[in-house]
Amino acid sequence: MSDTSDHLVKSFDTDLKKLRDMLTEMGGIVEHQVALSAQAIVDRDSAAATEAVAEDPKVDALERDIEQFVIRMLALRQPMASDLRSIVAALKITGDLERIGDYAANVAKRSIVLGQFSFPYSLGGVAHMANLVQEQLKLIIDALGTSDSAKAIEVWRSDRVVDDIYNALFRELITYMMEDPRNITPCTHLLFIAKNLERIGDHATNIAETIYYAVEGEVLPDTRPKGDSSAYAVVRPRE
Repeated sequence: MSDTSDHLVKSFDTDLKKLRDMLTEMGGIVEHQVALSAQAIVDRDSAAATEAVAEDPKVDALERDIEQFVIRMLALRQPMASDLRSIVAALKITGDLERIGDYAANVAKRSIVLGQFSFPYSLGGVAHMANLVQEQLKLIIDALGTSDSAKAIEVWRSDRVVDDIYNALFRELITYMMEDPRNITPCTHLLFIAKNLERIGDHATNIAETIYYAVEGEVLPDTRPKGDSSAYAVVRPRE
């Protein structure tokens, strides 16, 4: 290999590493946002909620930087095979990370409103769901940094658990709303929070699918492992 070719290969490798580092940085901020949002709900911590919302512009700025960097790499490097998959995957992953950041900020904002209410019921279910989503996100950020398709599959398979918890929470909150009209407003906010957490799980699963494709060159099955579809079943008030 000539000195020029060797330099081009090393320069391209440097760009790929920089891209991976940018993605990992973005993922780390989003992971912190989700953790702050969970803390805001469980501990009624308005400071954590405010910090989670304040992180959102950083995520948006990194998304723009990564998009520009990817466009430059595609134009100048003309990558092929696994390199091309990795670069195109980065664009998809940044979109999913940006949406996760938005959902985390939404959860944080609603947690502030919830601080005005007292609950006659436990927030344990929401806390459990938030913890599972945090674990999913941490695992997928690790997979992103190390191109680990096995971890990606683990996250992909865990989506069903999050869905099942969401469906159970949905039925439980609807029951509280039917039992006492005073529960309607706080439970409505909790329903939106639960849905946002469920969507965070979905986007983590999207990232898992993208990582798997980038690493293995194959797509995961079209049908994801999903939870039951009975969230909208009629719930009778408890006697």
